[in-house]
Amino acid sequence: MPTETTPPSAPRPLKLAAAVVAGEGLVLAVLGIAEAITIHSDRLLLGVTTAGFLFLYGAGLLFAARGLYRLSTWSRGPAVFAQLIQLFMAYSFWGGSTKFVSVILAVAAVTVLVALFRKESMEALADDPTKDHPVL
Repeated sequence: MPTETTPPSAPRPLKLAAAVVAGEGLVLAVLGIAEAITIHSDRLLLGVTTAGFLFLYGAGLLFAARGLYRLSTWSRGPAVFAQLIQLFMAYSFWGGSTKFVSVILAVAAVTVLVALFRKESMEALADDPTKDHPVL
């Protein structure tokens, strides 16, 4: 009779990364919904595509955050890529009245990147073929 084992728990840095990525995804999904609600007829196509992009990007981040929390190795790549994009976005917001947005974006991205590249996070997300398919 096979014994049930408790699946490994995500280390604290990985849980932090998953929480921040989930927060980013939630904000983007809400921005997509807000954009959809405020679409005007003079910019219909731009409004629809922007709302769709924001919502789908947010949903993708939420999916990646779930993967990080559940120790899915595939989730590391999309999470890292999204944070690199976010660092470029932070740079583009630097200066003037949007400096606070730049700081928030950069701090969140750096937090996730540092948490993802911590030793315990790297070990938890290591691609171990025997982890999912034990030898009988």
